[in-house]
Amino acid sequence: MKLPFVGQGVTSASLNAMAWMSGALFSFCFMAIGARELSHGINTFEVLLGRSIVCLVGSVALIMGSRQWGLFKTQNLHFHLARNGFQYLGQYGWFLGVSLLQLTQVFAIEFTSPLWTTLLAAIFLAETLTIKRVFAVILGFAGVYIIVNPGQGMINANALYVLGAAVCFSCGNIFTKKLVKTDNPLTILFFMSLVQLPIGVALSFSSLTMPQGIQWIWLLVVGVSSLTSHFCMARAMQKTDLSVVVTLDFLRLPLITVVGVLIYAESFHPIMILGSLMVLSANLINVVRPEKSTAP
Repeated sequence: MKLPFVGQGVTSASLNAMAWMSGALFSFCFMAIGARELSHGINTFEVLLGRSIVCLVGSVALIMGSRQWGLFKTQNLHFHLARNGFQYLGQYGWFLGVSLLQLTQVFAIEFTSPLWTTLLAAIFLAETLTIKRVFAVILGFAGVYIIVNPGQGMINANALYVLGAAVCFSCGNIFTKKLVKTDNPLTILFFMSLVQLPIGVALSFSSLTMPQGIQWIWLLVVGVSSLTSHFCMARAMQKTDLSVVVTLDFLRLPLITVVGVLIYAESFHPIMILGSLMVLSANLINVVRPEKSTAP
């Protein structure tokens, strides 16, 4: 079984991937901070609208800068519509969760998304659900339970918003798996913004309020960090194995824990470390594949 970083030299490609993943990690954290700051004065639909506007401008600028005009086109519009319908629902649940839960809990629940994808892929894509994958799913959900419920008597009902978001992200990932075979990541990013923008306008129109003062800055932070997180993650996946990306991506859980403790005085329970390791192990079990034998 090939594990990330084991038996591999630190190549320039590995360092490049680590650099891109560092950008993704900090982008996710800044997006969470921006969402938390905006939750005090702007509703979630308006935050998502502002995010879509910034992402649309950014993705158009990136495509125009590359001069690859064909990236504005797709032959799979129906997949983009389905993907971004689920993505929008997921983002709504995630942003709402950020305003109601500890940041560590939000990120931990979000990491169940690959586990849900495993189950949904088995149902809708006829992918094999092996004993190993079933064990990974059970282990991952057990780890999340420990993080969300560290010694308390009950699970916070608000966690259901983020759990629902994780399921929606997983549904979106099913369509993403199909799209990446034919569409450039920039095309996927462009249509993500293009499809979600009118949804945001429709849902926020009746309660639209003008941001005030520093809220403009936080809206810009959310939009830019959303764009850079997707772009950096895609670039990292182009540079190294998925198992390495999963390992590095998981570092945002302890990183956001530090942010929550230092900036928002959130509580931390040592047993959450055990839960985090269980979730990481589950995701690695899901993506690590045994090496094929080269024996004749």
